[in-house]
Amino acid sequence: MKKFSHVLLLTLLMVFLFGCSNSNDNADGAASNEGTTSEKNNSSDAEYPLTLTDAIDNEVTLEEEPERIVSLMPSNTEITFALDQGDKVVGVTDNDTYPEEVSDIDTVGDMEFNVEKIISLEPDIVLAHESLVASSQESLDQLSDADIEVFTVEDATEIDTTYETIKNIGQIVGAKDQAEQLVTEMREDFTELEEITSEVSEEDRQSVFFEISPSPDIYTAGQDTFLDELLQIVNADNAAGDQEGWVEMDPEAIIELDPEVIVTTYGDYVEDTTDEVTSRDGFKDVDAVKNERIYDVDSDKVSRPGPRLTDGAKEIAEVVYPELFDEE
Repeated sequence: MKKFSHVLLLTLLMVFLFGCSNSNDNADGAASNEGTTSEKNNSSDAEYPLTLTDAIDNEVTLEEEPERIVSLMPSNTEITFALDQGDKVVGVTDNDTYPEEVSDIDTVGDMEFNVEKIISLEPDIVLAHESLVASSQESLDQLSDADIEVFTVEDATEIDTTYETIKNIGQIVGAKDQAEQLVTEMREDFTELEEITSEVSEEDRQSVFFEISPSPDIYTAGQDTFLDELLQIVNADNAAGDQEGWVEMDPEAIIELDPEVIVTTYGDYVEDTTDEVTSRDGFKDVDAVKNERIYDVDSDKVSRPGPRLTDGAKEIAEVVYPELFDEE
């Protein structure tokens, strides 16, 4: 249960916000003002001095392009790598799993990060997260007191906010143009999915229930979550759409909802997610169980507010409407 609680916490905080796992990002090359990084970021990208206001209304000023970055949230890390700035990342959390290059980067802890370790890495900026503020304000203040700039990224619960986060990080790391291009590509990918799934008639539109965690504490995603928004994009109904945020659901309530598809996101730590669902009392009469429509998707792709949300949306679409993707 300790492992489950850890994973659930990361999911609910959008670490994954979130903290489990492909892109063409790489971390090759050294970061220096005269080296590959300066050549990679043209003058239109590097606009310094730069002052931005973060999620907690702090003004953060960078006199020059940062060459050493510590990321306190996996989504921040993924965005930085997607912007081809991974060679600048010198510190990540224990929860970082993607891209695989992060396994070679120093870790600074998880939700309770090690201030001394971060200071020893001599970062030019720390990319923090709004979800850390309540529990780690004192530690964040210690970093500021050590003359380290800390930019707190907004706790995004919608895709538009993720776009803004990507643009903010792009400005910070000297990749403004790359960030704009990345957002454009994400929008195009979502539009393509919407066009594909628009073929689904109202009659054939599927009711989907997400399980963020297994029994006995079954959590699902209601309104104002990425999962709900991704379902809208792929033209499916959220069986728990009357709920708000991340909520615990009683098994009897799930039976009453009678979803046509059940999608789990805990396959990284439950060996047989299908058996986890079908073995429950009364679930044999649930439509998704009767028709063997229980699927597991990558938790990180559908919960971390970053570039891979498009991959997560496609993964959902492929299991909900497989007939639309059979030719791929």
